[in-house]
Amino acid sequence: MSGKQTQKKEDFCLAYLETGNASEAYRSAYDAKNMKPETIAKRASELMSDGYVTGRLEELRAPVREKALLTLESHLKRLDELSRKAEEAEQFAPAITAETNRGKAAGLYTEKTDNIHRVVLDDGSNEW
Repeated sequence: MSGKQTQKKEDFCLAYLETGNASEAYRSAYDAKNMKPETIAKRASELMSDGYVTGRLEELRAPVREKALLTLESHLKRLDELSRKAEEAEQFAPAITAETNRGKAAGLYTEKTDNIHRVVLDDGSNEW
């Protein structure tokens, strides 16, 4: 595929942003009713590698990404303010909570869960 702009590529980009699915976006932007699903997937993949499409998707996503970063930045700033005020008031538990929430929002923590399964054996005993 050529990296030049066409209306169909623009339509593909807009449909991809709406659906998050390249094959679905291809079906929306191109006449694909007589195409096999494998062919649609291949053509959609080719479009996702096209220079115009990758650049246009980046361009369309930029405002959303900037808004999200500003929101995260203000959120982190507010949690920092709350933490400092709580610490100044010698309210250490709320200060720690604010700092922990700030770290979570910044992606410094990952949640981990352990799944424990009980298996009942043929002889009726349990095993963990």
